[in-house]
Amino acid sequence: MSHEVLNLQQAAQHVFVDANDLKHVAQRGEIAAQKRGDAWFFEHRALDEWAQRNLLAAKPKALNEVHRSMADGDRRARREVFSIVPLFRADGITLDLAAKTKGGAIRDMTDLAIATGLVYDDEGLFKELVDREEAAPTAVGRSAAFLHPRYHDPYFFEDTFIAYGRARRPVFFGAPDGEGTRHFFMICSTDHERHLHILARLALLAHGTALMERLDLAESAEDVIAAIRDCESEFVK
Repeated sequence: MSHEVLNLQQAAQHVFVDANDLKHVAQRGEIAAQKRGDAWFFEHRALDEWAQRNLLAAKPKALNEVHRSMADGDRRARREVFSIVPLFRADGITLDLAAKTKGGAIRDMTDLAIATGLVYDDEGLFKELVDREEAAPTAVGRSAAFLHPRYHDPYFFEDTFIAYGRARRPVFFGAPDGEGTRHFFMICSTDHERHLHILARLALLAHGTALMERLDLAESAEDVIAAIRDCESEFVK
């Protein structure tokens, strides 16, 4: 599916944006696309990579609008209310990341994800995470970063989950506010649409709730999960 080609309408629906907006993005050369006559076509792989970057760079209002579309679509497709809480596992959480550098943090988070037993390609995952950070940092400010493979590959993982690590000290990770990053989330998803929904939900929780402050005070994996549950519940209301 990663090399599937989508037309403009299919692509816009896939990444939850207006078709005219996506067309203008393609015209400006901000996303890899092919024009055949008057029609635009997008490779699935490149489209996914752009959508991830676009979400992390979005202003709160735009991010809220995209997230609302995702939530509505998810509810209709799955007949359930979306929540990220079940995606966190105690064996995928640590409050003691020793990394002092960006590369060290990526390696530590990869090892944490591997420890869950749900990763199929250890070195492939690490390489994709490095490539993603080199292309554009996943740090969003508020001391948070949302690591994920540059190109979404559902075959990296046995199941969808989120790993979380809190560093002993802030690590320079390329945040737009120039501050260090202490809270690292790694999104490990087998489903593209859900991957984007997770990314949007995490970004909104980081910027719109007291999640970061709660995580600063967490003393156990159970505290981390409780903080996420409480802040997500507050956000959904």
